[in-house]
Amino acid sequence: MSVSFKTFLKHTAKDFHNQSVNPPVVRASTIIFKTMQDIRRTQLKAKKNPTGGHFDYGRQGTSTTHILEKILTKLEESYHVFLTPTGFGAVFLAMFSILRPGDEVIVADPVYSPTRTLSQDFLKDFNIKAIFYNPHDLKTLEKNITKNTKLIFVENPGSNTFEFQDLGKIISIAKKYKILSAIDNTWGTPYFLKPIKLGFDMSIVSATKYYSGHSDVMGGTLAVNKKVFNKVYNTQRITGLRLSPDDAYLITRGLRTLDVRLDKHRDNAKKVSGFLSKFKNIKLLYPYKKDSFNFRMWKKYYSGASGLMGLRIKSKSKSSVVKCVNSLKLFGHGYSWGGFESLALHQNVREQGLRSFLKLANNEYIVRLHIGLEDPDDLIADIKQALKHLK
Repeated sequence: MSVSFKTFLKHTAKDFHNQSVNPPVVRASTIIFKTMQDIRRTQLKAKKNPTGGHFDYGRQGTSTTHILEKILTKLEESYHVFLTPTGFGAVFLAMFSILRPGDEVIVADPVYSPTRTLSQDFLKDFNIKAIFYNPHDLKTLEKNITKNTKLIFVENPGSNTFEFQDLGKIISIAKKYKILSAIDNTWGTPYFLKPIKLGFDMSIVSATKYYSGHSDVMGGTLAVNKKVFNKVYNTQRITGLRLSPDDAYLITRGLRTLDVRLDKHRDNAKKVSGFLSKFKNIKLLYPYKKDSFNFRMWKKYYSGASGLMGLRIKSKSKSSVVKCVNSLKLFGHGYSWGGFESLALHQNVREQGLRSFLKLANNEYIVRLHIGLEDPDDLIADIKQALKHLK
C-alpha cells in the first residue's frame, strides 16, 4: 500500500518486537557476537551491502542510527544518508570526501559563516583553493571554473541574507564541466526541496534545526547519490564522524511531526512577513514579493517556505537596531533556529561572514528572525511594539 510522505513519517520504524511506537535507543561500543564465525559473516555482509546495517563495532552505528538513515534516505529520495554529530560536520564530510591538495572548490558567497571560514581559511592549509560566486550572477560561477575545480558548493537560500539561486542552472553548469555539486538545504529540508532528485550529488541538512524541532539536539545529515557514495563512505569511516544513538533517537522522534511543524512555521512566517512588508525602512528577506527574482526562484524549486527570514533595516544607528531586538518579549536571543520557539538575532560581521558581494550602506543592518509556533498575532504585536525603538 502506497501512502503519502506525511503518513509515512507517522507509521515508519515502529518496533513490534519491543512493542514501542518509536525504535529504542541501542548504545554500544562493543557489538557482541556468539562466535568468531558470526563476526566474519557480519563483516562479509557489510562489505557486500555497506548500507545494510551490518556493524561489528559501535563507531559504525547501531540499529538506532541505521533506522534513522533509512527514514531519511526515503525522505531525501537519495541513494543513502550519512549521519554526523553536527550540521557543520556534514559540511566538513562533504568537502573532505571530494577535495584533495591542488583542487579548487567554488562556493556560494552567502554561505553559513563557519562554512566560509572552512572554505577560505582552513582549506588553504591543505593546498585547496576556494573561490566565491555571486548567487544572483552565475557567470561569476562559470567563469571561475578551471581544470582543478572538483566541487560546487551551494547554500540556498543564502545564510542570513536569503538569496534564492537558480538551482537548475547550477546543476547544468556542474554537469557540463563534469564537476560534483553539493547544497546546504537546511532552510527548506527535503520536505520543501529534494536536491538529489533535482540533480545535486550531495545534500546537507543540519538535523539540529527542523528535524529535531526542540532545540535540544545536535546532528547533521548528508544525503548522496550513488556516484559519490563510496567517497563519502570511506571518508566517514576514517574520520569517525558519527551521530550518537541518543541523538539519533531524538531526531527520529522529532521527524514524526516534521510536516506539522513546518506547515505551521510556514503559515506563521507568511502572516508575519505580510505585516513586516508594510514598513518602508525594512527590506524583507523572504520569498513574499511576487515580482522579485528571489520569489521566482523560490516558486520554481520549492513546495513551501520555512520560518527563517531576514530583515535589512535602515536606521540612524546600530544601537537603535540592537535596542529594537532587545525589546522583543516573545523572541529569544541566541544562535541556531528550527525549534518551536521564535528567535531574533542582530547580525554582526561574524554572523554575516566576510562577503564578497554583499554591499550594505552605512545605515543598513541585518536582523535574522526565526518565526516559531506561537500565535502569529502575538508575535506581530510583539514586533510592532519593538519597532517603535527604531530611529
